Amino acid sequence: MTHSPTQPQARAHITVPPAHPMVMLLGSGDSLLRVIETAFPAVDIHVRGNEISATGDAADVALVQRLFDEMLLVLRTGAPMTEDAVERSIAMLRASGDGADGAETPAEVLTQNILSNRGRTIRPKTLNQKRYVDAIDRHTIVFGIGPAGTGKTYLAMAKAVQALQSKQVSRIILTRPAVEAGERLGFLPGTLFDKIDPYLRPLYDALHDMLDPDSIPRLMAAGTIEVAPLAYMRGRSQPVFTKVLTPDGWRPIGDLQVGDLVIGSNGEPTPVLGVFPQGERDIYRVTAQDGSWTLCCGEHLWTVRTASDKRRDKPWRVLETQEMIGDLRAAHARRYELPMLTAPVCFPEREVPLDPYALGLMLGDGCVSGRRTPSFATADPELVSALEMAVPGVKVRSRGGYNDLVNRLPTPGDAEGGLLTHPLKQALRTLDLLGSKSYSAFVPDDYLHNSAEVRLAVLQGLLDTDGDPVTRKDRTCRIRYSTASLLLRDDVVALVQSLGGVAYTSRRSAEGREQGTATAAHRYDTHVIDIRLPEGIEPFRLARKAEKYHAAEGGGRPMRFIDSIEPAGREETVCIQVAAEDSLYVTQDYLLTHNTLNDAFIILDEAQNTSAEQMKMFLTRLGFDSKIVITGDVTQVDLPSGTKSGLRQVQEILEDVEDVHFSRLTSQDVVRHKLVGRIVDAYEKYDNAQGPTGRNGK
Repeated sequence: MTHSPTQPQARAHITVPPAHPMVMLLGSGDSLLRVIETAFPAVDIHVRGNEISATGDAADVALVQRLFDEMLLVLRTGAPMTEDAVERSIAMLRASGDGADGAETPAEVLTQNILSNRGRTIRPKTLNQKRYVDAIDRHTIVFGIGPAGTGKTYLAMAKAVQALQSKQVSRIILTRPAVEAGERLGFLPGTLFDKIDPYLRPLYDALHDMLDPDSIPRLMAAGTIEVAPLAYMRGRSQPVFTKVLTPDGWRPIGDLQVGDLVIGSNGEPTPVLGVFPQGERDIYRVTAQDGSWTLCCGEHLWTVRTASDKRRDKPWRVLETQEMIGDLRAAHARRYELPMLTAPVCFPEREVPLDPYALGLMLGDGCVSGRRTPSFATADPELVSALEMAVPGVKVRSRGGYNDLVNRLPTPGDAEGGLLTHPLKQALRTLDLLGSKSYSAFVPDDYLHNSAEVRLAVLQGLLDTDGDPVTRKDRTCRIRYSTASLLLRDDVVALVQSLGGVAYTSRRSAEGREQGTATAAHRYDTHVIDIRLPEGIEPFRLARKAEKYHAAEGGGRPMRFIDSIEPAGREETVCIQVAAEDSLYVTQDYLLTHNTLNDAFIILDEAQNTSAEQMKMFLTRLGFDSKIVITGDVTQVDLPSGTKSGLRQVQEILEDVEDVHFSRLTSQDVVRHKLVGRIVDAYEKYDNAQGPTGRNGK
């Protein structure tokens, strides 16, 4: 071989250790050696025994020596060398120059194992692919942008399966926008599964490469792997009129805006991060066994656990409403337990005109008319003393039996002949309770939506008068409360639920009921409430009731289970995202629900076919301990004319946002047939010549 005299010549010797047969390094029939010789025509390469010599241009000889060193490192790990791997190693070495920039070496790229299944190992094949995989490890949201065949989706799927198998996440969610070729789901033949399947087939195929095929249906049935079009990801919503608890009380979810505060599972306010109208959807009524209920769509998310989960100390799982339909019982027991408030709801403290415990006592055993002196009927002197202490300026005097008058105490400032104001009557008049009857009593809003201490004090007053601890052998103690007032029944239930407890209601009809010790016939139905409160919440102040309650080791753990899920028509819906760590917020009847994806690995494929609104919706579904990978090719947009690709727009918006990474792959990273890379380059050259108004100029 003739060399120009101006080119410096160099010679290198590579000794192959006996542990690596030359055939592994040079390939069967010297196939790998021929690839190297073709790539470096200015270098003479000779092989004798286990010695390889290279002579030629100094720069090329140095690259050849580095190439063989890298190949030996790869072989040392047990990974094979192929013609494709050699070509890619050469490209990486040439791209990195002298290696001074700290770029990854071919050996580091080719030996990074992501996943092994049935004797096949999935690993990156190019430098950009390795950087893409590393970015998925380091960042919460990663965009993989590049032409077809660069392994964007396949590698993301491998990382998702790896995360699931190593228990970094509890579920995988795979989704695609169903707009390819301009088709619409509704016009495709067959069942819903048949309509969805063509769009999602690439994701199914990748799963079958990475998991035991027999396990995939089981994982999908359990909700561990969810595969759905992007349109179905939107619908985790509730009707716009559904009540959501805020620090100021209940508000329709449709009235909430970004920045508003709602109550989370810890009882604390948490801001709303996103509000997303969802249009009209099929609605279901989800009812718990204590009678509490709320409305939501079939894709709405619920945090639940089964008895088996609890026994095995497994974490709570997240299921869609529709996943639980028809599966609500296990051996005649309710299957899905719902989470409870972990602490009482924190409402802002409000000033009230009457001590809350005294209010509870008067609602239970008091009688206040507009004209007469208030009375208090009790057999417990302890409650008489408590009422006198709680209401300054009154004295309870016995009239015999259990009927006591609550008299106003005279004060030095009383004017002779002047109008005297009874402090208890004045407070009850302010609360609009003066003259209320046993069947019309209620707890004013200023007490229902006050601090936990105020709410508990009201409840204690009610339970000390009309409540009792109910014990059964070998059972924890429950609390039973009775009232003739439907309003007061609902208010007591709300007080209990706001403190993290559960309340079961029933009704005893007045008609035909035996009088017992009553001196008059029952005129009104009695509403009975069975109550369980969390540990640390004291239901009674009255000593005899408190002693009985604690002697039975308290009330046990409050629990809620889903009892039924039934269709409830179609309604206009909306979904919200909240900042709470577990993404839970309090909806109607103090039920805890959410629509954000926690503890999940989520892949959005073909993201170039999302609109800007869809992209924002998808990104804001991110929950805690989750990871999102979004893949797409901005040169293959199939959106209707005039619709801007969400993948193109998001690069302008999130490029500099912390913990969001954009990995860009090129035709050099195509790992399909070599011709695919050349086709990609040809189209790119053509598009550049056409300018911004050319093909796909959306």
